[in-house]
Amino acid sequence: MSIRNVEIQTIGLHIGTPDHSKVNPGQRKYTKAGIFTSAGLSIFGDCSSDGGKATVTIGVPESPIGKLGITDSLNVTGNSKYFGDIFLAGNQTITKNLSVTQNVTIGGTMRAGFATWSSSIVATSKLFDIEHPSKGKGHRLAHASLEGPEIGVYHRGRTRTNEITLPDYWKDLVRKDSITVQLQPIGHPQKIIVKEFDNEKIIIDSENTWIDCFYHVYGERKDVDKLTVEYQSDTIMEQGKPK
Repeated sequence: MSIRNVEIQTIGLHIGTPDHSKVNPGQRKYTKAGIFTSAGLSIFGDCSSDGGKATVTIGVPESPIGKLGITDSLNVTGNSKYFGDIFLAGNQTITKNLSVTQNVTIGGTMRAGFATWSSSIVATSKLFDIEHPSKGKGHRLAHASLEGPEIGVYHRGRTRTNEITLPDYWKDLVRKDSITVQLQPIGHPQKIIVKEFDNEKIIIDSENTWIDCFYHVYGERKDVDKLTVEYQSDTIMEQGKPK
């Protein structure tokens, strides 16, 4: 049966059983705007490929409404609450607060303010803000990340021998020609120099019979593209490249 252009001037319209408008006491009072319930599936818009997969399926408007330039399938002005898992397959725009109490998994790129998350984090600044480890509750400790024109890593420590062994993964992570080393003698002046280096070890030469020093070894990652430091664009870069 097909019924066209029907105006139903009634307070409530219910399709199927049970009548879910009377499940809870708070739902018994109807308003002048009326109430609509459906115990079965509800399908709105063009859902030719997705219809029947959920209790409510909403697609883009079909013609002639689609010809009016309406492309949004759902526009919510007030607050929305979701209890259960949410799967977002398309672009999402949220203009007000979003509160998430459980895990969020993002397979693509997420942008929030001046920060972009994808395979790397791009932001105007990066910092942590934690409860103060010494003063405790009511006090905060904030630190900002050190900025530099490269995607770098470091290895530091203390040595009493003439060889600094770098982590096993450095040979696959760090560009060998990017490595720099700083040595700081401990206790007494020491004539120590870096004799040779690669991305596996640092060899120190000394005129003394003993060595005791702090060291800092810096290198640039080779598993990702080099950082594009200066470029022409009006938008923020992503993964070291202008987007």
